[in-house]
Amino acid sequence: MASLRCFLRSGKNAVSVVLRREFHRTAPATVQITVRDALNQAMDEELERDERVFLLGEEVAQYDGAYKVSRGLWKKYGDKRIIDTPITEMGFAGIAVGAAMAGLRPICEFMTFNFSMQAIDQVINSAAKTNYMSAGLQSVPIVFRGPNGASAGVAAQHSQCFAAWYGHCPGLKVVSPWSAEDARGLLKSAIRDDNPVVFLENELMYGVPFEMSEEAQSKDFLVPIGKARIERQGNHVTLVSHSRMVGLCLDAAVVLAKDGIECEVINMRTIRPLDTETIETSVMKTNHLITVEGGWPQFGVGAEILAGLMEGPAFNYLDAPAVRVTGVDIPMPYAKILEDNSVPQIKDIIFSVKKMLNV
Repeated sequence: MASLRCFLRSGKNAVSVVLRREFHRTAPATVQITVRDALNQAMDEELERDERVFLLGEEVAQYDGAYKVSRGLWKKYGDKRIIDTPITEMGFAGIAVGAAMAGLRPICEFMTFNFSMQAIDQVINSAAKTNYMSAGLQSVPIVFRGPNGASAGVAAQHSQCFAAWYGHCPGLKVVSPWSAEDARGLLKSAIRDDNPVVFLENELMYGVPFEMSEEAQSKDFLVPIGKARIERQGNHVTLVSHSRMVGLCLDAAVVLAKDGIECEVINMRTIRPLDTETIETSVMKTNHLITVEGGWPQFGVGAEILAGLMEGPAFNYLDAPAVRVTGVDIPMPYAKILEDNSVPQIKDIIFSVKKMLNV
């Protein structure tokens, strides 16, 4: 009504002034961005920012990437900076490591991290160990990125989680994002880092949209490597997970809240270095811990978290033994019903929480 009276007194100019004032009072804009687009934006901005950055891998250029993560980059930056390679992971990973040693900042894409097994000598022996073996004289600023963990219907040879494999190795930083904000901020941090970074994405998350704040859309936005994030506050049990499993933990927390159980959900974001402080602080509050991961149980990410907790100050705060929810200890079956029962589901998390709390 005030705007209408203003219009009647002073005409259209007054209305435009009122509308402008109202516009400036609105909250900062958020947009929906998929994980795929967040990764694409991060690479685009870093390629533009630093001419030493380049991308290489199978089908990353003219085909826009097997999962379209590099869509449009070849047309924008050309053959010298977006490079299609032959199907030889050992070869192009070695080229990338050598380029990093020579002062460039390569992004080496594996079509899936299962194929990184072909290049694991380059990742571990050439990239991870060189800085130490050269007494700090030779850095290797490289990012190895691509989809990791179980997808859907691709069976045993294409469904492994490599978080524990690479998290085991000193000299590497290992990152496992969940949301679009994670993907964008962590990838930019990884590209700028002077150490080799293994960047574990998830194929099933590429098309998932997330709200992204105006701050996170900035070209200067970075997510620090080595810092976890509390996605949901709670005081009864701590759920710690990474990648796609964070979403399952949040969904389980919503269901459990209806029964009066408040879960604190921690998104690890980084596997190595592990943010033990955030986990320990949460456990000291909730007195219960459950880890959730898609990988195998033996020598896994959850096993490391539980062992570290036992050795640290938070152990005496536990009111019940800590528990792991993991993938089943078998090669991934092809049949869908068997596949579904081989990776954690929301019902598995709910069952573990209720069993721990005796409800």
